[in-house]
Amino acid sequence: MTAQHESNLVEVEVYQVAKKGNHHCGDSYFVKETDEYFLCVMADGLGSGEHAMKASSAITDVVSLYPHEDVEELMVKCNEATKNTRGAAVAILKFYKKTFQFVYSNIGNIRFYLYSPGGKLTYPLPIKGFLSGRAQRFRTQMFSFEPESRFLIHTDGLNLREIKSVFSKTTKIQQMSTELQSKIDSNSDDITYVIGHITG
Repeated sequence: MTAQHESNLVEVEVYQVAKKGNHHCGDSYFVKETDEYFLCVMADGLGSGEHAMKASSAITDVVSLYPHEDVEELMVKCNEATKNTRGAAVAILKFYKKTFQFVYSNIGNIRFYLYSPGGKLTYPLPIKGFLSGRAQRFRTQMFSFEPESRFLIHTDGLNLREIKSVFSKTTKIQQMSTELQSKIDSNSDDITYVIGHITG
């Protein structure tokens, strides 16, 4: 499945495919933009199939109810939402338009990259683990961003080695998406990615 979301600040391209042989994708995502922020959440339920989908959907369902909350509070709510599920890897990204800053928090194997117009790559290191309702502390980081930056956030079903080359080949996110899909050897795992172009 490929989808496009255009808004005031961020142009988004989304690709999602279930693991080969599965009817249900264990990944979920949620994007929302207001006059103040752009929010992107990605969740990867442990394992695959219907139970993985239920775990990841619990994440996006709760975020859709509280998109105005700050990232740290959203992580707490997501953790609570995963009780009695298999658990899920989660990443939450929130761009604030007025301050040109974004806040990022994650746990598990979801990767995030921000590529500035000047070629600087920002790559917060993933934190091992997953959300399952157990009490835990989260690492939330704040970074600055520039207009015309692009970002990529993806689950671990997409295996990338030369990430800078993906960004440097083109500025068009639709072409980036085509390039990424050409690198998918097989869908032996659920795959989801969101590419964004910050236009404002």
